[in-house]
Amino acid sequence: MLQTDMGTVPVMLLSIGLLFLGFVLGWLVSTKLAHSKIHRAEADAAQTVEDAKADAESLKRTSILEARDEMHQERITFEREIEGKWDEVKTQDTRLNGLDRQLEKRADLLNHKETTILQREEELVVQEEDLEKRSTELETTLTAQTAKLEQIAQMTKQNAIDTLVSNLEEEARTDASWRIKEIRDEALTKANEEAREIISNAIQRLASDHTVESTVAVVKLPNEEMKGRIIGREGRNIRAFEMATGVDVIVDDTPEAVVLSGFDPIRRSVAKMSLEQLVFDGRIHPGRIEEVVEKSHNSIQDLIRESGEQAVFEIGVPRVHERIVEILGRLRYRTSYGQNLLNHSKEVAFLVGMMATQLGLDAQKAKRAGLLHDIGKGLYHESEGTTGETGSDLARKYGEDDVVINAIESHHGEADPATPIAVLVDAADIISRARPGAQREVLESYVRRLQRLEDRATDIGGVEAVYAIQAGREVRVIADSDQISDAETERLVEEISKRLEKDTTYPGPVKVTVIREVRAMEMAR
Repeated sequence: MLQTDMGTVPVMLLSIGLLFLGFVLGWLVSTKLAHSKIHRAEADAAQTVEDAKADAESLKRTSILEARDEMHQERITFEREIEGKWDEVKTQDTRLNGLDRQLEKRADLLNHKETTILQREEELVVQEEDLEKRSTELETTLTAQTAKLEQIAQMTKQNAIDTLVSNLEEEARTDASWRIKEIRDEALTKANEEAREIISNAIQRLASDHTVESTVAVVKLPNEEMKGRIIGREGRNIRAFEMATGVDVIVDDTPEAVVLSGFDPIRRSVAKMSLEQLVFDGRIHPGRIEEVVEKSHNSIQDLIRESGEQAVFEIGVPRVHERIVEILGRLRYRTSYGQNLLNHSKEVAFLVGMMATQLGLDAQKAKRAGLLHDIGKGLYHESEGTTGETGSDLARKYGEDDVVINAIESHHGEADPATPIAVLVDAADIISRARPGAQREVLESYVRRLQRLEDRATDIGGVEAVYAIQAGREVRVIADSDQISDAETERLVEEISKRLEKDTTYPGPVKVTVIREVRAMEMAR
């Protein structure tokens, strides 16, 4: 046992020695490998630095080339700009040379005028001296003549003065009458010219088409057989159509046409649209009629709203309530003496806006008042009262300005005009209504209006005859030359004008002309 232990000791020592030797050899190998890796890393780093330097040098050369190319392009652009500027400078230089020549010509002309003025001044000085001499001679002559006249007339100077003053007073009255007439005529001429210019400018800017609505509408048919289908068996189709639309259908001998008659233009339009759709579709029976009439009614309502919105857009008035826009669209289907009210309202709005602009007033507010001045006529049975009351109440309810409300009320006689815009609305309304062809007038009322104009001027003293001409827009008055003098014709024409303004109603202005003449006649035998 002891021997075995003694034998293992050297083995253990040998193993330990081998392990230590292996450890030392491993450490040496690892150290060598580490140094080798360090050398390789240093070599790689050096190579990377060299490659980076090469890349940087290449990038530097590329940047220099690009910069040189860009500088070359900039130089070309700059040279082109310099050439353009140089051309402009040459053009300006040519223009300045032309202006210099014009200025030289004007300077020569001014010098010539200055010389002419100096010559005229010298001539005026000579004439003034001559006038002074003549004035002195006239004073001397007048003094001598006065003394001689006193001696001849055997009147004192004071008596002569009194007589002269009396004669001069009569002449002064006559001259004053003529002078007053001249001043009034001159003032009226200037006022008429300015007013005519303002109104003509406003009218010239307005070029809209005007349509004349009637109480009937005609629907074209493709053939005569369609009339039988419209009537239906025992007339059931035509009765159903009339009941649904509220419009009378007239089927007569008119070839390939049916007449729709009704006072309500909206119902008449719905009926026309419905009948045209039924004729186009070909299916005509009571059920289909009710369906088409309902669709047509909705289409007309949409068209009414679109018409109101289009009118507001054309006039250029912002923030109008939807209810007012809808009622404004109804005016498309309303007429007054044959004049379409929506076109009339737009025409008045354009005219008022133009006149307000030239007078320095609020054009937007003026156009708004002109567009809404007849808004009450778009209400049917919804409100009670006059057109002015319903229109002003509607405008007040939906927040319109007081100026617009006053224009609506004053236009229909419900209130007095409180602003210049209200007066302009009335003037534009008269212009629109008085335009030739704008309105149709019944013959009887036309004759009565002319008769009233003549009667108002006939019963004035000194009037011999009165004639209303030009559709009542001018009144010719023949004055009695024995009772009326030339100076009194001005008073007579003013009196007749005031009486017409007070006692009669007429569309537009009426020109009053007084004619006085003296005829002397003798028979030569």
